[in-house]
Amino acid sequence: QACAAALEAVRAGRSLTATLDAVDSKLRPGVQALSFHVLRWLGCAEALRHQLARRAPPPPADALLCTALALACGQEGEAAPYETFTLVDQAVEAAKRTASTRPQANFINACLRRFLRDREALLAVALRDPVAQWNHPRWWIAQIKSDHPQHWQAILQANNTRAPMTLRINVRKVAPADYLQALADAGLQVAQHAPGSSTVVLARPCAVQKLPGFAEGWVSVQDAAAQMAAPLLLGDAPLSAKPRVLDACAAPGGKTAHLLEIADAQVTAIDVDAKRCERIHQNLQRLGLWADVRAADAGRPETWWNGQPFDAILLDAPCTASGIVRRHPDVRWLRRESDIAQLAALQAQLLNTLWPLLRPGGRLLYATCSVFRAEGDGQIETFVARNTDACHRPSPGHLLPQSGAGGGLFPDNAQGDHDGFYYALLEKHSS
Repeated sequence: QACAAALEAVRAGRSLTATLDAVDSKLRPGVQALSFHVLRWLGCAEALRHQLARRAPPPPADALLCTALALACGQEGEAAPYETFTLVDQAVEAAKRTASTRPQANFINACLRRFLRDREALLAVALRDPVAQWNHPRWWIAQIKSDHPQHWQAILQANNTRAPMTLRINVRKVAPADYLQALADAGLQVAQHAPGSSTVVLARPCAVQKLPGFAEGWVSVQDAAAQMAAPLLLGDAPLSAKPRVLDACAAPGGKTAHLLEIADAQVTAIDVDAKRCERIHQNLQRLGLWADVRAADAGRPETWWNGQPFDAILLDAPCTASGIVRRHPDVRWLRRESDIAQLAALQAQLLNTLWPLLRPGGRLLYATCSVFRAEGDGQIETFVARNTDACHRPSPGHLLPQSGAGGGLFPDNAQGDHDGFYYALLEKHSS
């Protein structure tokens, strides 16, 4: 029932994260796991429902039926999470227990039993539709094909896999070797770790409370691609003893903290959302770090900037989040094609506004968690063409999402398992 309600909320345009926050804490882990599966198979489920009932039932019943169908789906060697007869029984029971779906209980039962009888034939017809095959909106598939013609299928496949639990060791509090030993002592197996690196991929996810030293600030949870930001910006830059660093659009503060973990910097962290700024404070407090956190619009520096230029700026710009859909599978169904142009315009505005705040010789790292070129290469090529004092330094560009260590699916993905991101490092020359 809760999973179907979550799907109905996403269809109504609400974030799955916010919806799950309202679920009873005892149910939340299970509801999240099922909801993630449903949203990863929603295209297939909707194509099946269309065959089983050309006219959609009322939204609550349709959400329950599509939830059951998504949980019954399995292809390309992936088994469904439950026996289909169990799903039919539980879906009908759920329908009977809710006033909004009780009148459709027999209808849901009939649809699901027909699916059991004609499963292979129904799936074969459904999978002729690319939306059902790839479980992404049609416009999204077309955009990925256009932007990454050599890798579009692999990107969509990676989007439908489970993301790993990747950790960032706080080297100010514990050495990587010591933390690896602490993980072993806690019975937590490591799937991937490069010698000396502060990045660790766990073999299996776990509750953060089970991570050794989490409350004491020894470690944070952060995707491997997101962990590249701080070293890219500050790693080999010629900086003063206490560089002035701006982290624009900083919430929830993972990159802010990483900047402070690797450098003795004066960090100003800006985010327009005051509630999300509280998250920055909480994360920094847990890690034993401090930054000047301000609830302000990074695009209006006249309201918060003191006129002193920054040595380095991290612009983690608002974007479609098209690179992190394996962690947020609702994003693909919430986004609209028109969002790309609207967000690209905002990104360009922020770039043009923040560039004058950088001192000559300073660096700006432009980042988005997107695989759409309009939010990556297209954005930076236009900016550099219009700003002759901007020099494009060596940086990763588009990092494409990939699941599974090794494999060599994408040549840019040495770590083998991270989200989709874009990074461009710009250095400011004297005019």
